[in-house]
Amino acid sequence: MEFFEIIRRKRQREKEKQHTQEVEFVKAKDEISRTIDDNLKYIKELLVDNDDIVYREFYCMNVKCATVFVDGLVSREIIDRDVIKHLMIETSLMDEDISQINAYEKILNHILATADIKEVTSFKSAILDLLCGETLLFVDGSNKIIRVSTRNFPNRGIQQPITENAVRGPRDSFNEVVRFSTAVIRRRVRDTRLRLKNMKLGRRSQTDIYLVYIDDIVDKNILNELKQRLSKIDIDAIIDGGMIEQLIEDDVFCFFPTIQHTERVDTAVAAIYEGRIVILCDNTNTALIVPATIMTSIQHAEDYYERWHIATVIRILRVIAAITAMTLQGFYISISSFTPSMIPPDLGLFIAATREGVPIPVFIEALFLEFMLELLREAGLRLPGPIGQTIGIVGGLIIGQAAVQAGIISPIMVILVATTAIASFAVPAYNLSISLRLLKFVYILVCAALGLYGFILLSLIILGNLVKLKSFGVPILSPFVSFEIMDYKDAIVRLPTRYLWARPIFASTQQKIRMMYEKSQPPSAAGENR
Repeated sequence: MEFFEIIRRKRQREKEKQHTQEVEFVKAKDEISRTIDDNLKYIKELLVDNDDIVYREFYCMNVKCATVFVDGLVSREIIDRDVIKHLMIETSLMDEDISQINAYEKILNHILATADIKEVTSFKSAILDLLCGETLLFVDGSNKIIRVSTRNFPNRGIQQPITENAVRGPRDSFNEVVRFSTAVIRRRVRDTRLRLKNMKLGRRSQTDIYLVYIDDIVDKNILNELKQRLSKIDIDAIIDGGMIEQLIEDDVFCFFPTIQHTERVDTAVAAIYEGRIVILCDNTNTALIVPATIMTSIQHAEDYYERWHIATVIRILRVIAAITAMTLQGFYISISSFTPSMIPPDLGLFIAATREGVPIPVFIEALFLEFMLELLREAGLRLPGPIGQTIGIVGGLIIGQAAVQAGIISPIMVILVATTAIASFAVPAYNLSISLRLLKFVYILVCAALGLYGFILLSLIILGNLVKLKSFGVPILSPFVSFEIMDYKDAIVRLPTRYLWARPIFASTQQKIRMMYEKSQPPSAAGENR
């Protein structure tokens, strides 16, 4: 019976997939009745058993009106003060009377005291606006609806970034309310050519998506490709921007991310000025940035607020940390297990002495410690903040010390695992850091089987994959595979800001010059001229 049930469900899914395009989840008619009672009755039947929807019927002069809104998504102050008060109280003080024939136009153009109103001629659009937090105003005798903008979503305010802390620079971050996110970008980009293109994704969720870019800088090919990929998304609901990232990325089987995400506003704004595109998703406190490269994940906004030599040293340190986090364990296993002659004699004797009495092979030892470290990380994330930090520190110390004293683990392996863990935390991009941690286990397994040859082979495979990997047509290893000399000024080495006069070639095909700099005379020369 279970076998036939599986077959039946499979056929049902195939049938639903064929009719997906025909299904409309905002089920509402287009025609609006001229009778207000019929319209309210239709909404109550359509949205039955929804006790958070408020219906308020009243009279403006001698004309019946009604407001409909969702409690909790609107500003009650705007509705009470600027809509109902004007229509009920202040119109009663007017000398003139309004008839049902011209009531709608009179209310729309002379009585309503709100800045953002719109005429709606379709019930389907009106219902969608209602569910998005707008207020619908019905006037008896009119087949149009006045949509009053009263959105006031619950939010936690603008706070500091959590995953991208910095010593220097602005401390505000994006918010789950997408309008807050667009506002903080508008505050920094006062350009008439800034574009905020709205889209709705998700058949049931109708989630607001914004594409943010500067029109005369952005690469039109990348923009068109992004719009095309977004238009192909057909899913019930978009809950977080991470779902969009997975649905539009170039290669779903690659470990390395091809889309950058950030919760820092200054990072997103800097990307916009470079010619890249920022994707803002409602209910998400992070922004997606395309195209992205490996170097954009290594770089940090703070690099541009410090002097160039400080930023250069820190970037080099991050590159070394990324390579260390991915390869150190595998390299140690391949050398110690297969080619110990490559280790200097004194160091080799020290390692051999630390492993005396350890009953398990090196790669089992590494897998065990790495597994315990990842377990402690995950447990620390799921626990409240202070408790999570305590579990991570105390748990790591206790387990490591106990394992060494019991003779199960060698001290050198504890040092190596701690080094790779610290190195992974030095990578600014969290998604790249996770990718490096996963590849670390691949290196351990391959090096345990093939030794140094496996280390070299896996490194070449990863490098070859990176060479062919692209982000919206842009090589992810740019500028190292494009040979654009100008982009090397802001790669691993960051030259002084005065020499970064060109935008990155991979990000913009228009308006490549972003700064005109004229070198001034040194103070001594200026004094001699005087």
